[in-house]
Amino acid sequence: MRTAYSVETVRAAERELMARLPEGALMQRAAAGLAAACADLLGRVYGRRVVLLVGSGDNGGDALYAGARLARRGAGVTAVLLAPERAHAAGLAALRRAGGRTVEITATAETDKTADTAKNGDTAKTADTAETAETAETADTAETFETAEHAIRNADLLLDGIVGIGGKGGLRPDAARLAAVADSARCAVVAVDLPSGVDADTGEVRGAAVRADLTVTFGTHKPGLLVDPAREYAGSVRLVDIGLDLPGRPVLEALQHVDVRRLLPVPSGESDKYRRGVVGIAAGSARYPGAAVLAVAGALRGGAGAVRYVGPAGDAVLARFPETLVSDRGPRQAGRVQAWVVGPGAGDDASAVAEVLASDVPVLVDADGLRLADRDAVRARTAPTLMTPHAGEAAALLGVPREEVEGARLASARELAARYDATVLLKGSTTLVADPGGGAVRVNPTGTAWLATAGSGDVLSGLAGSLLASGLGALDAGSTAAYLHGLAGRFAADGAPVGAHDVADAVPEAWRDVRDLAD
Repeated sequence: MRTAYSVETVRAAERELMARLPEGALMQRAAAGLAAACADLLGRVYGRRVVLLVGSGDNGGDALYAGARLARRGAGVTAVLLAPERAHAAGLAALRRAGGRTVEITATAETDKTADTAKNGDTAKTADTAETAETAETADTAETFETAEHAIRNADLLLDGIVGIGGKGGLRPDAARLAAVADSARCAVVAVDLPSGVDADTGEVRGAAVRADLTVTFGTHKPGLLVDPAREYAGSVRLVDIGLDLPGRPVLEALQHVDVRRLLPVPSGESDKYRRGVVGIAAGSARYPGAAVLAVAGALRGGAGAVRYVGPAGDAVLARFPETLVSDRGPRQAGRVQAWVVGPGAGDDASAVAEVLASDVPVLVDADGLRLADRDAVRARTAPTLMTPHAGEAAALLGVPREEVEGARLASARELAARYDATVLLKGSTTLVADPGGGAVRVNPTGTAWLATAGSGDVLSGLAGSLLASGLGALDAGSTAAYLHGLAGRFAADGAPVGAHDVADAVPEAWRDVRDLAD
């Protein structure tokens, strides 16, 4: 299982390790791993042009030491120092000994504006000597930026060591300007530990940030590397082990094949359809019969022994899946089930939602059911409840704009879980599953943007509900379903548009892939 820890935990572990190592040894470990990753990306180091964007923290030191290693292997290395007076002294000395050169940036945001004005031909004159001196200094600043920008545009690789894991908010103007140049250049961008400008703990991006092709992170993943929007800035992520001892529970967990395999229900020789679990699906309406069909499709492939359908789309369900047990008498009289799925395509049928919530079995609430569910009724339940909103639905439940949920996905999932005292699966570019108890949040590593298609969520609901009926807890059922659903989306799409029914049909392939590759 891939795990991510908070900045506070990482720093405490670093301090404990540094107390037992010779001075500078931990940074040398990080720099060695960083330089190796850069060399792998370059393919050939000798003769390559490398630019370092160096801030004042330890990330800048990591970049300088890695740059020195690359310079000793024949790369031409230029370090752009964004805070020259606070650059890591030992790292800077190592780079210079290896033949690297430096460009010092000392401008402020206002100086940048003045330099741009002068460059654009503003001919206003003044008789003030001090102002004339400032104009000369501004010209020097403009020339320094031009030197740095020229180096970036001609680089083969850029190493981002501007801000460390403690950074908050977006980049400052000077750094943002250079990051924008890097974004438009053709060089590969490697971030040190995490891209500068993103929040390591939350995955939020509150301003300008570096967009990396590769992030080399040390000791453990940081939450921001696994959660959007920051994840989109990280590119591929390479973890370098530097010997940290990380106690306690992580902030995030990401299941891998071997973890999912352990959770998949497997029938025994004594199993029958009822012992494997029966999942009830209360979904669909005259207007949205397809939601019922797709939810049943997901449920039939989720490991339960039987699926009971309750609702007005029984004919459509039976036409596609004749093995379904269909009833039109409402959830309370449908027969025994081990879990319910309620809400997909339900329209305004609040009675079915209320009946399902009043049951004593695990319940998954999705789509229209989220809008119709009474919060007090959800909180009063003694059996597990799994809610599966997308960002818009979560925003409505929280009473905030959708953009707020999309920009703070981790905080939003946790808040919604606490507010409803339920497990929340927040769908989206990175699907999160949060328990109300405040433990580690699960982040789903599979999936594809092609899953953003009508009905895909209905398939996921049926799949997760089936796993609930087979005996998995809400956190495990939600994260396992998201994993299989994402993998099925990849297989079904294969780089092309895909329909929700294709995703459902690909779930068995995803299931077999998990079991086969874990052997």
